[in-house]
Amino acid sequence: MKKQLPAVFSRIRSVLRRRGTTQETDDYIQEAFARLASYEREQVVLEPEAFLMRTAINLSIDAHRARVVHGEQVVLEEVILVDDAPPVESVVLGRERLARLEQCLGRLGEKPREIFLAHRVDGLTYREIADQQGLSISTVEKHVAKATMQLITLMKDW
Repeated sequence: MKKQLPAVFSRIRSVLRRRGTTQETDDYIQEAFARLASYEREQVVLEPEAFLMRTAINLSIDAHRARVVHGEQVVLEEVILVDDAPPVESVVLGRERLARLEQCLGRLGEKPREIFLAHRVDGLTYREIADQQGLSISTVEKHVAKATMQLITLMKDW
């Protein structure tokens, strides 16, 4: 078999290339030889060339199925990295809007601001706020509604 290796290698390579396998052909053949060597430790292989051929073909089929299911693997050097951070304009406008919102919140009364922030920022329910503040749920709802309307009005011109 050792004298026939170049011929066997060449035949397997040509079969794989005819099947459309090009880039990984040598890798499949090398893996087939490794599997043959491992298999021969425990059993006798009567047709080593047929074993190599079938193993290399099966490896190429498995690789093709993996590419179809999982997609092609891309070498990192070929990938163009895209910066998905927001543009500088958006960041600046967002910061300005946040500063404006802080000013508007400062213009609210202390109680409506506290209740509004407890509901919208802290995520507390009207019941929880009412219990903390010693108010009725209806009063909490009115404070949140009033604060929301004032903020909408104050932010409208921005």
